[in-house]
Amino acid sequence: MDRAQGTRVGNRIIGAQSPVTVGWENIGKVEGGPVKKAFFTWFQPTVLIGLIVFWYYAPNSIATASTAIMIGIGFRLFLLGLEWVNPRHESWKLTWKELVTDLFFVGLGYTVLDTVEMYIGDDAIIEAVHNSFDWDKLQWFTGLPLLLQAFLISFIFDFGQYWMHRGMHNWYPLWLTHAPHHYITQLNINKGAVGNPVELFLIGLGIGGFFDFLPRAALLAGTLGLAVGTYQHINVRFNTPRWWRFVFNTTEHHSVHHSQDFEASRSNYAGTWIIIDRIFGTCVDGEAELLGMEGGRRMTIRETLVYPFTEAWKTLRERFGRPQASAVPAE
Repeated sequence: MDRAQGTRVGNRIIGAQSPVTVGWENIGKVEGGPVKKAFFTWFQPTVLIGLIVFWYYAPNSIATASTAIMIGIGFRLFLLGLEWVNPRHESWKLTWKELVTDLFFVGLGYTVLDTVEMYIGDDAIIEAVHNSFDWDKLQWFTGLPLLLQAFLISFIFDFGQYWMHRGMHNWYPLWLTHAPHHYITQLNINKGAVGNPVELFLIGLGIGGFFDFLPRAALLAGTLGLAVGTYQHINVRFNTPRWWRFVFNTTEHHSVHHSQDFEASRSNYAGTWIIIDRIFGTCVDGEAELLGMEGGRRMTIRETLVYPFTEAWKTLRERFGRPQASAVPAE
């Protein structure tokens, strides 16, 4: 099919409104010597295996949530450096304006959102459920191999996020909360934090608190999210191994999701396990450079914070507002 008319993927036409590269064979590769190519080919699997080994064997005095937070911060800082060393797209290079905006939303997440979630988030809901459920019924789960426990926690959580994310693209009230995140025009390490607080609260709801009695398995499950999901929003080109991009989400997958092309944006909803998208027919392998909405209009911080409320008010006023009386022509 003519590229200008898009590319057929299943029953959909991808890239008819904005350029989207479909198919792994059409995506650029890392250029350079054998050491550089090897590094950017095996970096992702090596980090994942290394973190799994660490959390599997680390003594209890070290295997704590605070250690996980420090590793997460250090890992993101390292990836921030990789963005300057080997960017996927020069047009995505981080500017001071983008960096300050990203850090504002990161700070918002660690302060206001964390406080709110203490009272009405998943931790509060799970605490209420804890008091009304016989947890001895879950002893079969604790008897499973540790890595299997971690996989199940990660997969079940991502399965829920898949449907929440997909719902945000298919149900207008939820879309209003999610839309500001689709106004980002580039992928960088902290772009996952950029969005309306209501959406960030909803997308953060999960089942993690149900597994407080399995700290080691929960930490291993969090490692899968850190060592895979972090790459969703990053400006680094990798020579991702074929098996990795079949099972896990990648920067390429998520760039398609953020494409200015409408059909492309309705794909690749999973956070960690892209195989969930494959199961439900919403996976599109490829990449896009032109991101955002309204031709790549960058949304301000203020508009991002108020967008769901202002748009909801406009919609309600248009639907239920009193129609204006038509003007009577003068005689």
